[in-house]
Amino acid sequence: MLEISRPIIVEGKYDKIKLSRIVKAHIVTTDGFGIFSASQKTALIRRLAEESGVIVLTDSDGAGLVIRNYLRNILPPDKIIHLYTPRIRGKEKRKSAPSKEGFLGVEGMELAWLEKTLAPFADGGAKPRMHLTKADLYALGLSGGPNSEARRRELSRLLNLPDNLSANALLEAICLLVTEEEFDRAVGLLP
Repeated sequence: MLEISRPIIVEGKYDKIKLSRIVKAHIVTTDGFGIFSASQKTALIRRLAEESGVIVLTDSDGAGLVIRNYLRNILPPDKIIHLYTPRIRGKEKRKSAPSKEGFLGVEGMELAWLEKTLAPFADGGAKPRMHLTKADLYALGLSGGPNSEARRRELSRLLNLPDNLSANALLEAICLLVTEEEFDRAVGLLP
């Protein structure tokens, strides 16, 4: 079981239950969009971020993006780590139908994937950070040029990241989650 001292923010109780199987950490739910009207929970998340920083792991659908952006707006950027689930079509086992957008959420991710994604943040674990800048994205044709949005989407797909990330969010995700070798291999596969 991974021991992570940073609190992990997820959308709902089933996400929390899933993560509890592999991590020993303080896991806080946003209760979906309930976070928007829950001033006490917002205050708690702000305080947790202030003390040790937080890890945000929301679904890669539109709702997860809205919640993630809300948290991005209320928390200092240096106190928040964004982790992203890949956009995998399917439905969670407990549900009778897929989500509105048809993608698996945190609750539907394989335990092995969640463990691999969270392992760099385990206490005592090395936190690999790739050094990549906006200028690097531009030089690679991933920002500010013709077809850059399509190239970013393809790169996201190759790296198993959501394909709806802005250039800044993709840069942050790559620096937190991707090794230099994985990045070079994916860039080499781009058209």
